[in-house]
Amino acid sequence: MVVDDSAIARGIVVRTLQEEPGIEVVASVPNGLMALKAMAAHDMDVVVLDIEMPELDGLAALPRLLEAKPNLKVIMVSSASQRDADISLKTMAMGAADYVAKPSAGLGGAESFRAELVRKVRAHAASRKPAPKRPPREKPPVREVAATAPVPIRRRAAAEKRCPELIAIGSSTGGPQALAEVLRDLAPRITQPILITQHMPATFTTLLAEHMSRYSGRPAAEARDGETIEAGRIYIAPGGKHLLVEPRAAGGLLVRLDDGPPENSCKPAVDPMLRSLARVFGEKLLVVILTGMGNDGLKGCEVVAREGGRVLAQDRETSVVWGMPGAVAQAGLCEEILPLRQIGPAIARIAGGEGK
Repeated sequence: MVVDDSAIARGIVVRTLQEEPGIEVVASVPNGLMALKAMAAHDMDVVVLDIEMPELDGLAALPRLLEAKPNLKVIMVSSASQRDADISLKTMAMGAADYVAKPSAGLGGAESFRAELVRKVRAHAASRKPAPKRPPREKPPVREVAATAPVPIRRRAAAEKRCPELIAIGSSTGGPQALAEVLRDLAPRITQPILITQHMPATFTTLLAEHMSRYSGRPAAEARDGETIEAGRIYIAPGGKHLLVEPRAAGGLLVRLDDGPPENSCKPAVDPMLRSLARVFGEKLLVVILTGMGNDGLKGCEVVAREGGRVLAQDRETSVVWGMPGAVAQAGLCEEILPLRQIGPAIARIAGGEGK
């Protein structure tokens, strides 16, 4: 279902989706009230929901849509303004699956917007979990562990005995919620700098840093080119720039923002950050790959593993999309594949001096 008060925008989104094989738009409505009525008349997997609408806007409609169908995947569509970006982040905390930012020049020629929308609709439809059913009495549910069982890893044995000096996190779809939980669960004794690449456009990353500062109780900000990396701080790759590091002549590290081409169709991308960090820290680097579509982070984690660094990944069950962590896990690069709630404690265990 497509929900947008602009008939032009709604028409463009509907045509974009209808042209894709395997995607059917079953309803197209101009506001949240009509969306709720359409929910009762149609079966749907994904809702593309605008924020600014009359009668019942996207912010107010979201919880009612999810109450009516808890396993529904809702993708918010907003402008790239600071206000709408902030609302988009809030809606993900309320249960929205994802967001797509409208281009400032309009949707008419916005090929990147349409490609991103199609990609996210497909990914969320594929990842949608069926509504829970009561199991038959004579057949109690059997827990399947194969999908998230540990796989063989390739790393230097010495890495297990080294306390990391820096923590790097890569995330994408579902990342803001996952990051908030991981950072909130970190023990105060963890003072290593934390570098984060989350797939987001500019403006969104500025607000993400503000949100992460509130959740974690640590100073968090978009990284600035040339600034010194300090203990206890969180640095977030700004939208449109890759986050790298380089050693200072006088000791310590500097942030370097790279304006090179996208990698894995992303900018910022996780791979450039991990390659840069692996060269500097080697076995003293801890990497965490959280929920996200695609395989950004895979090649970077290969470099990290070769240099003796340690890699953790979020498990399939708690990931919104098990693309990025799944790629790293299936390549045999992880020493642990963990549910989201166990990742913060695992970081604290490893970075707090275990085996130092």
